[in-house]
Amino acid sequence: MDLKTTIYSSKRKTSFFSEIKEMFSDLYQSRELAKRLFIRDKKAEYRQSVLGILWAFITPLINALVWIFLSMSGAVKIETDQLPYPLFVFIGSMLWSIFSESINSPLVSSNGARGLISKINFPKEAILLSGFYKTIFNSVIKLLIIVIALIFFQINPGFEVLYGLLMVLFLIFVGNAIGLFITPIGMLYKDVGRGIPMLLSFAMYTTPIVYQEMKNPFLNKLVSVNPLTPIINSTRNLLTGYGWDQPMYLLLIFVISILVMLIGWIFYRVSIPIIVERM
Repeated sequence: MDLKTTIYSSKRKTSFFSEIKEMFSDLYQSRELAKRLFIRDKKAEYRQSVLGILWAFITPLINALVWIFLSMSGAVKIETDQLPYPLFVFIGSMLWSIFSESINSPLVSSNGARGLISKINFPKEAILLSGFYKTIFNSVIKLLIIVIALIFFQINPGFEVLYGLLMVLFLIFVGNAIGLFITPIGMLYKDVGRGIPMLLSFAMYTTPIVYQEMKNPFLNKLVSVNPLTPIINSTRNLLTGYGWDQPMYLLLIFVISILVMLIGWIFYRVSIPIIVERM
């Protein structure tokens, strides 16, 4: 097998489009290594775990149960127009869990592969791709649980569910784009990894996960302009047989997400050699 030879030089010049072409070429060539890393990490993750794969949905399930209990007890009064509230908050919590994991995936995968990065020269896209595989794997489990919930509440989404699945992929894409953009900084400073869960906890309450709208006009406006709002609403609506939410805003978010992904990817490729040197 012919091995690829890469020459690093201070005089090396490359155009933007040739760099993009090389990025996608490395991504394609790294797919087999990414699959092996994914299988290795999944086996290690569940090797000493009693519940194993169940942990993929236990946390969002507990979050949903808390809000269902608060609603049933009268501690908070939350109403929804289309869906029963338990189903509304359950699907929202599952979708938020998918988004949170997709943001953390690039940083977690890169930090977990520090030993490989510092010792072996290989396409670093394999690390990102293996993390993407893990996110997809865990998301499929959550979607199966959502299907069971839909059957329990006798909800028939019809053909709209296919668009809902595409929106789940879009949700993962947006999360990965954001996560990839902050990964190089997170590899240098551990504060980033510790701060992400806190920021996500706050962001969840500015997104219609456990409620549809707020009575406070300012907070309600904050929720409406949140880019995650149309994504979460559209995904939940389509998975349960309803329509899109703010389709033009969704299209704008899609275009911006592609740009963020490309910039973050380039930033990642450029910064990894510097990070390796510092390690």
